[in-house]
Amino acid sequence: MLKLNTVAVTSRTASLEIENDECYYAPNKMYVYVNDTRKYEVNTNVFTIENLIPDTEYLIMVEDSVTLEKSDKVIIKTLEEKFMVNVRDFGAKGDGKTIDTSFIQAAIYSCPEGGRVFFPGGIYLTGPIFLKSNITLELSKDAVLLGANDRNLYPILPNTIKSQNSDEELYLATWEGEAAECFASLITGINIENVNIIGEGTIDGNANFETWWKEHKIKKGAWRPRTVFLNQCKNILIEGLTIKNSPAWTIHPFQSENLKFINLTIENPQNSPNTDGLNPEASKNVLILGCKFSVGDDCIAIKSGKFDMAQKLGKLTEKVFVRNCYMEYGHGGVVIGSEMSGGVKEVYVEKCIFNNTDRGIRIKTRRGRGGFIDEIHADKIRMNRVKTPFTINSFYFCDSDGKTEYVWSKEKLPIDKRTPYIGNIYLKDIGCTNTQVAAGFMYGLPERKIEKVIMENIYVHFDENAKPGYPEMLSFVEPMCKNGFYFNNIKHLRLKNVKVENEATEPFIKLNIDEEEIL
Repeated sequence: MLKLNTVAVTSRTASLEIENDECYYAPNKMYVYVNDTRKYEVNTNVFTIENLIPDTEYLIMVEDSVTLEKSDKVIIKTLEEKFMVNVRDFGAKGDGKTIDTSFIQAAIYSCPEGGRVFFPGGIYLTGPIFLKSNITLELSKDAVLLGANDRNLYPILPNTIKSQNSDEELYLATWEGEAAECFASLITGINIENVNIIGEGTIDGNANFETWWKEHKIKKGAWRPRTVFLNQCKNILIEGLTIKNSPAWTIHPFQSENLKFINLTIENPQNSPNTDGLNPEASKNVLILGCKFSVGDDCIAIKSGKFDMAQKLGKLTEKVFVRNCYMEYGHGGVVIGSEMSGGVKEVYVEKCIFNNTDRGIRIKTRRGRGGFIDEIHADKIRMNRVKTPFTINSFYFCDSDGKTEYVWSKEKLPIDKRTPYIGNIYLKDIGCTNTQVAAGFMYGLPERKIEKVIMENIYVHFDENAKPGYPEMLSFVEPMCKNGFYFNNIKHLRLKNVKVENEATEPFIKLNIDEEEIL
């Protein structure tokens, strides 16, 4: 029997997940029944039911359109909704021309606890808006929240706020793992909780190569905004929306916990700079479920800051669950690092599809980061036209000092607090077709080897017309094409049923492996 699980419920929506072994897509088209009436057809394992009535019970069931197999009926009860606030009633025009920021902000701050701020159809041109706790924002199907391109409309968040009575600092804004002044994001949440951002509408950062992406490496008053920034937030749900054209990282949770990102579509042009899809940093208990990514940088990048900030902050990123997601284009599917100095542990990636990304499961760090990466699990993943499906790079050459001898040296250097640690990596039931550059590239530090890599039921097939490229970003590596697995500086390597087909080199190159199991 089909099994159906409830993953989120608001006053107006419910998201559910079909439990099976398929990646992202359901095996067949599914009929969704609400109170015994067929209402929807879906083809993905995760779906959202919209336009429900608050404080009401519903019976939900799915049926396979081919096999006619049915799930048990799931009972959900929508949350109570005390008030609905329409942004139009506060003066928002939604005409795509009027700056609606103050009207939207008035609606948000006027909304009572437990209420909903509603955006009817229209294009709401706005600068950054700031959230408050215990409310829901809903963008209707034809509503677009459109970011203004005038930098003068964006407040600048200082990097830190210092306490007047102690040495305590509050990190307010960051840029690539360090405290730095940033323009406020289109949606900014600071120290809030119990907020839902839902609907079938669109949040459009409105960035392009004439505005935010122009001279993107130059700080102009402050660093570029994200589209959604959550700092010290708890119990946040973002569900159902399309989020696109981000000035920089699209969604950036920082120092936050108990977060759900469900059934989102995140779209940025393939050549747009630093437009990562979703980057949880120094955060815990993060669920990324049923989301579709097509971006210009990493689809999902899990981080915990660079060395100095991470040491002061003392917060790691842990318990991140990525499931039933689709990653397309971008530099990596699910990436850990390179800003990981606070530590990253317990990441679970399951039942995802990676298509045309540069890399699939990607871990990147270097000397100078310190910190650790441990207990990384990837299971039931399908990759197509991924250049290099598996990478662990301990020599990542980012930043101004990234190409120094301290970073690129392959000699054993002294271990100190800036030496990163990579622990246990588990990769299982992963199939890769039309691979381009290398099956895998895993290169640990000689002074602190990768602790353990276990690969089971892995299949890599190369494209007959594969094009050469670099397997990873480190100094002195040559382009590769249809290369097999490269393993270097690993304490324990276990390979069980790992197959490479149509390769142009040896299928496995293994150097400096302390313990090896081939099954």
